Amino acid sequence: MTYFPKLEDITKAKINLSKVVNTTPLQKNINLSLEYNSNVLLKREDLQLVRSYKIRGAYNKIVGLSDEEIGRGVVCASAGNHAQGVAYSCKMLKIKGRIYMPSTTPKQKVSQVKMFGGEYVEVILTGDTYDDAQNAAMVNCKETGMVFIHPFDDEQIIEGQATVGVDILQESAGRIDYLFVPIGGGGLSAGLGAYFRKMSPNTKIIGVEPAGAPSMKKSIEAGKVVELDPIDKFVDGAAVRRVGDKTFEICKDVLDEIIEVPEGCICTTILELYNKDAIVVEPAGALSIAALKFCKKKIKGKNVVCIVSGSNNDITRTEEIKERSLLYEGLKHYFIVRFPQRAGALRDFVDKVLGEKDDVTHFEYTKRTNREKGAAVIGIELQEKGDFEGLIYRMEKNGFVFEYLNDKPDLFQLLV
Repeated sequence: MTYFPKLEDITKAKINLSKVVNTTPLQKNINLSLEYNSNVLLKREDLQLVRSYKIRGAYNKIVGLSDEEIGRGVVCASAGNHAQGVAYSCKMLKIKGRIYMPSTTPKQKVSQVKMFGGEYVEVILTGDTYDDAQNAAMVNCKETGMVFIHPFDDEQIIEGQATVGVDILQESAGRIDYLFVPIGGGGLSAGLGAYFRKMSPNTKIIGVEPAGAPSMKKSIEAGKVVELDPIDKFVDGAAVRRVGDKTFEICKDVLDEIIEVPEGCICTTILELYNKDAIVVEPAGALSIAALKFCKKKIKGKNVVCIVSGSNNDITRTEEIKERSLLYEGLKHYFIVRFPQRAGALRDFVDKVLGEKDDVTHFEYTKRTNREKGAAVIGIELQEKGDFEGLIYRMEKNGFVFEYLNDKPDLFQLLV
C-alpha cells in the first residue's frame, strides 16, 4: 500500500517539534504584492534557528527512534541544511551523530554544523560530491549499525516537513488560493501537499524546481522515478538527480503543477529580495518567489503563499549570483573579438562601438607575433537590455570580426 501522511501523524510531529522549532511568521510582502497585484505572503522558514525548515523533519525522525536505535547513533550525508538540522537534533537529544560532507563544502557550512552539533557530532569530509559523501555514510551504516537519517525519502521526515502547513493554516486569516513550494528531493512538497489536500483542498499547490534539475517534473511526466544526469548543481538545496520513491508517489497526486525556473531568474530574485526587503535567502529559498514571474496572470487578485525555505547562503557566491542574474536579464554579454594587431585598434573599439553607458567588465588579450589579427575575450555590461542590438550593429558597421559566446555553452562555461 502506498504511504500517505495521516493527519494524526502530522499532529504528533507538531507536538514533537514544539520545543525546538519556531513558529515562523507568515508575512505579507508589500513589494511583491504590488508587483503582482495580489496578496503575497511569505512563510519565513529562513528564520528558523538553523535557518531552514530542515530541522522539522530531522528532529521528528530522530526523536522517534527506539532506545536501541538511539544507542547505535545516527549518521547522515549532506552539504547543507539537512546536516545542520541533524546536528542540532543530536545536540538537543544528546545522541551521537556522524555527518558526512563533501570535501568541497564551504568552511562556513562545516563550521555551522560543528557549532550546532557540539560534542555530540563528528563531521567527516570525504569525496568531491554529495554522492561520494552519501556512499561513505552508507558504508558507515553497514559497518557500525548506526541509523541513517535520509534527507527527504522517509515517513517521519515528510511528516515533520508537513508541520509547515499546520503553521500556515493556523496563521492565515483567510483562504489561500495558491501555495508555491520549492522541490528538491520532495520531502517538503510531499508533506505540505498532503496536509493541504486534506485541510485546504481548494488551494492550488504549485511545485517549483530549478530548470537545471527538474527531477520531480520529469519523473511525473514519465510516470516513474527517473534519475537525471547531468544536472546544474547551482541551486544546491534543491538540485537533486533523483527524487524519493515515497515523495514521488505523494507529489504526483497532490501537486497541481510544477514550474521550472531558470537559475538566472533565481539569482535575480535573490538580489531583489536583498535590495528591496533586506531578506537574505539561499538559491533554494528564492525558488518559490521566482516562480511568481511566470504566473502573473493566474495569481492576479489572489491570496498567495510562498515558502522561503532557507537562508544558508555563502557570501563567496555573491559574484556568481550577480553574474548569472545579469546574463539572464540580458545585461551581460561575452564576445571573442578579432582585433587588427595595430596601434589604436582598441581605442577605435571603445570610441566607435561602446555606448555611453556600456561597461567593459572582462578583457583578455595576448598579442601574437606574425599575425594580422589577435583575438580578445571581452565581457560587456549594459544598462538596458535593448542596448544589445545597437552594440552588435556598431561592431558590424565598424568592421570588427566577432563571435558571440553567450549562446555557445561549450565555450561559455569556461568563462562563467
